[in-house]
Amino acid sequence: MLKRNNISSIFVLDQDEALTFYTEVLGLEIDTDMDFGPMRWLTVRVPGDPKAILLEKPGAPAHDETTADQIRSLVTKGAGGGWLAFTTDDLDEMYARVTAAGVDVTQEIVEQPYGRDFAIRDPFGNQIRIGDIRE
Repeated sequence: MLKRNNISSIFVLDQDEALTFYTEVLGLEIDTDMDFGPMRWLTVRVPGDPKAILLEKPGAPAHDETTADQIRSLVTKGAGGGWLAFTTDDLDEMYARVTAAGVDVTQEIVEQPYGRDFAIRDPFGNQIRIGDIRE
């Protein structure tokens, strides 16, 4: 039986830029950053959360160059297939933080049936929702 989701991944086009965005803008922390042979294994996580997010650059060993080019094209259109959702205790502060950093806000804070949230895109086009979710 499965016990939990250990790791998820999203495609990014530049791992250094992604690392800056996810750690300095969103406040995540580095989980792993190592040379894994043909690729850089770069994961981040919400502080205190055991689940990691792989910031995966399209290419070898998982993709040939033609496929990697297609993935890069889809990611920049916001259609890369990946998205993330985070919760926060202070939605207004988080919104102020990302807007001050110049992040692409695709939906301002709205009231939802489950709480309040807003939507942004990372520097590569990946969709991210940040919310204050009612328990």
